[in-house]
Amino acid sequence: MAEKTAKTEKALDHKNNQWKNAAGLFLYFFRIGWYTFGGGLSIVAQIQHDYVEKKHALTNEELLDLTSVGRSLPGVMVGNVSLLFGYHMAGVPGALLSVLGLSLPPIAILTLVTYLYTWFRENEYVARALKGVRACVVPVMFSATMKMYPAALRDWINYVILFLGVLLLLFTDISAILIIFGAALTGLLVSFLRRKRGGLDA
Repeated sequence: MAEKTAKTEKALDHKNNQWKNAAGLFLYFFRIGWYTFGGGLSIVAQIQHDYVEKKHALTNEELLDLTSVGRSLPGVMVGNVSLLFGYHMAGVPGALLSVLGLSLPPIAILTLVTYLYTWFRENEYVARALKGVRACVVPVMFSATMKMYPAALRDWINYVILFLGVLLLLFTDISAILIIFGAALTGLLVSFLRRKRGGLDA
């Protein structure tokens, strides 16, 4: 009986901690949702800075995996990544509250922009400000990419896949989705062959 009570208390503590962490994720995404321009990659850059470099809550490799899956799935990338990240950090509550926190600021901003669409469209100062924001987003995303690329390119086969993927994207009409699936199958095949030969799995 005492053992059952202890297990129940442990489960309740775990659940309470999950919701506490999920509430923190909601506030985090609600905060960055107001000023994160540039789509999903800028969100990834922010997460990389806050949770990888500062809090050490996950590694660059883990974040890269979440981003890769989020980009590969249907839907908006930023929503997919926030959901996967929230689940990784705090289970189902973390996933739900992360997406909710990230969604509310854009909804509020888009509501305002829609209401004042004509004014925003014709205001030259707004247009100039957005040009400056777009220019600033590029180095932010580039910085995050440079910090995470060692986790992705750890083997010569990764460079081969990268090179072939770039060539296919630039010089063919093959869908990016097919290229992603091809890269995934190549990774599985290489891993299988290495395990079969008794070598290290990349």
